[in-house]
Amino acid sequence: MSAGDWCLIESDPGVFTELIKKFGVEGAQVEEIWSLDEELLSSLGPVHGLIFLFKWNPDVQRDGKVVTDGSGDHIYFAKQVINNACATQAIINILANVDHEDVKLGSSLTELKDFTMSFDPQMKGLSISNSQHIRSVHNTFARQQLFEFDQKSAQKDDDVFHFVGYLPINGRLYELDGLQEGPIDHGPIPPNSNWTSIGKPVIEQRISRYAADEIHFNLMAIITDQIVQAQRKIDLLKEAGLTDESDEVKELLDTVNAEKVKREKFKTENIRRRHNYLPFIVELLKTLASEGKLVDIVAEAKEKTEERQKAKKRKTAA
Repeated sequence: MSAGDWCLIESDPGVFTELIKKFGVEGAQVEEIWSLDEELLSSLGPVHGLIFLFKWNPDVQRDGKVVTDGSGDHIYFAKQVINNACATQAIINILANVDHEDVKLGSSLTELKDFTMSFDPQMKGLSISNSQHIRSVHNTFARQQLFEFDQKSAQKDDDVFHFVGYLPINGRLYELDGLQEGPIDHGPIPPNSNWTSIGKPVIEQRISRYAADEIHFNLMAIITDQIVQAQRKIDLLKEAGLTDESDEVKELLDTVNAEKVKREKFKTENIRRRHNYLPFIVELLKTLASEGKLVDIVAEAKEKTEERQKAKKRKTAA
């Protein structure tokens, strides 16, 4: 992988949480969500932004107004100028606009934001693409490959997936899509209302414009670190005189422990994503071949594949 390449990374909360922490961000994590139900979102605490993955289709109608005049100068918006980086681009666009005491950008992203804030979206995107730190962190999630292939542009019939971000900025809902010329304004957020209640119909409307059998969507939320939230509540309860034996504190301690277990699982999964299993696979194939088993295994696999393909064709024809 050359210095200018950006790898594809998996859409996964464990990957994105480690990604932002390696950027130097504190007080935030990424959580996968299966619904925009208000009760579910409220249980997560402050939701700073939503990351939406979908199959990109230029023919699908878009809502909102693209802001290209000076009214959007207060918004940090970078265009995507590099391949495979739309996930990182969406995350940075969201984080650079988060204004919450829980979230600290860290020195790397703060310096990038301060240095490029006055740049136009194209130059912001170029600045991100030339950040050695951001690119290096992004590429730590590259999967090992046995062969290196020349990258090719997506063809007409290829499935192309894209990430965008949704978040509140100065009382309005914005969509930050690095393929657009500017932020997309989806209108005001009524006073004393949860911004996600305004974002919910926008996302649902977008999904509804795809075919009924289209399922390739993924939604994640950038939220306040769950351990930080729980520990803050524990401290307040203890200041009020409660101990670790109280039901309220026990429940929060269980939350902390469950989050730690989940992060250890994420850590293990990310190690496995990076691990080079290819030497093991090559040696396994050699061993199977030396024992005279490889040919039969390959033949059985081909037979099963052909059966699945025939079943698929029968199902399509029915």
